[in-house]
Amino acid sequence: MSRAFLLRRNILPLARNFTSSSSGGYEASQPFHLAVPVHNLKAAKKFYGGILKLPEGRSSTSWQDYDLYGNQLVCHVVGEDYRNTDYFNPVDDDEVPVAHFGACLSSSAFDELANNLKEHGVKFIIEPHLRFKGQPGEQKTMFFKDPSNNNLEFKCMSNPSYLFESEGNY
Repeated sequence: MSRAFLLRRNILPLARNFTSSSSGGYEASQPFHLAVPVHNLKAAKKFYGGILKLPEGRSSTSWQDYDLYGNQLVCHVVGEDYRNTDYFNPVDDDEVPVAHFGACLSSSAFDELANNLKEHGVKFIIEPHLRFKGQPGEQKTMFFKDPSNNNLEFKCMSNPSYLFESEGNY
């Protein structure tokens, strides 16, 4: 993954797990792979590739890879019968859907994504806002669903070094 790509995606400042490559760019040292069920691949492509603007990777007629900020997200078609059951957990006065996935972004990338989602009429489960105000875990956060009812969270740590902080009770 090139340094220019990371800068364009506003994630280089958060790239604590990124290392220099022999080509002079940056590569994720341990990117994750996540596969999610989708009802319709065309709708998933419109959402992930169009609205979220994630670069597409390999694909077939039953799955599509995306670059989720340096990690591999794969949408697998499971048909219309699959239904995710939502469970919720209270976090800082929000009812957070469990399970969920997403990415930690820079402040400008978070704001840009939030505005883009609003422009596309995406309904938020939890509107973009500041959580844990004044605490080490202070962060902007937002939750929403994809067209197949998968829950997504995108966040921005006020201080990225606190992402894995273990001190404090929230």
